Amino acid sequence: MPGQRPDETGPVGERRVRRPAVPPPTRQRPATPPPPVQHRTEQIDLSAGFPPVRHETSQIDLSGGLPGGLPIPPRRPRQGRRLGIDVGSVRVGVAISDPTGTLASPLETVRRARDESDLDHIAALVVEHEVTEVIVGEPRHLSGASGASAKEARAYSRALAGRIGPVPVHLVDERLSTVTAASSLRANGLDSRQQRPVIDQAAAVVILQAYLDAQRERS
Repeated sequence: MPGQRPDETGPVGERRVRRPAVPPPTRQRPATPPPPVQHRTEQIDLSAGFPPVRHETSQIDLSGGLPGGLPIPPRRPRQGRRLGIDVGSVRVGVAISDPTGTLASPLETVRRARDESDLDHIAALVVEHEVTEVIVGEPRHLSGASGASAKEARAYSRALAGRIGPVPVHLVDERLSTVTAASSLRANGLDSRQQRPVIDQAAAVVILQAYLDAQRERS
C-alpha cells in the first residue's frame, strides 16, 4: 500500500512491532597487574664452605625476681605417691603416702634376702602403687657422721634405683627416726614386744613424713 514502509507491515496486513536494536557487547579492559615485589638478595661466597655457626648464651640473674619486677612463682610439689624405706640389717620397713604427697602411712615390712628378692618386691610395690619417688633413710650419728649403717643404706638405694628405672631415689637424714617411731608407738599403748612387727614400718613413716613436710615448706 502506498505510504507504508515494508518493515512496518507483515503478511496479511499485520503491523510489525519495531524492536530496539541490541547494542553489541563491550569488551572490558583487563585489570592492570600489580608491580612485581622485589626482594633484595645478597650473594654469599660459599667456595670456602659454610661460615661457622655460633651459639651464644648469656646468664640471667633471677635472684631478685623476673625482669620487670615479676615474682618467681613457687615450685609446685610433684603429685603422686611416695614410698619411704627404712633399711635394716634384717628387715626393711616400707611406708607410702597419699596421692597428693601429704600424709605418710605404714605399708609393710619386708625381710632382707640374700638373693635380693626383697629389692624385687619393693620394685613391684613401686609399679603397683604408681610411685613417683622413693625416699630411703640414711642413718647418721648425732654428730652427722656416717657409719656402717649409712653405707649399707646407700648401697641399698643404689641397688633399688637400678630396678625401678626412671623413678628417682632420694637419700635423707634419718637420725633418731627409730627412736621417734618407738616413742609414738609407746604413746599408742604398744610395748616393746608389740612394737617389734611394726617398728620398721613406723620408722619408715617418720622418714617419709619428714620428707613430705620439708617439700611442702619449700613450695
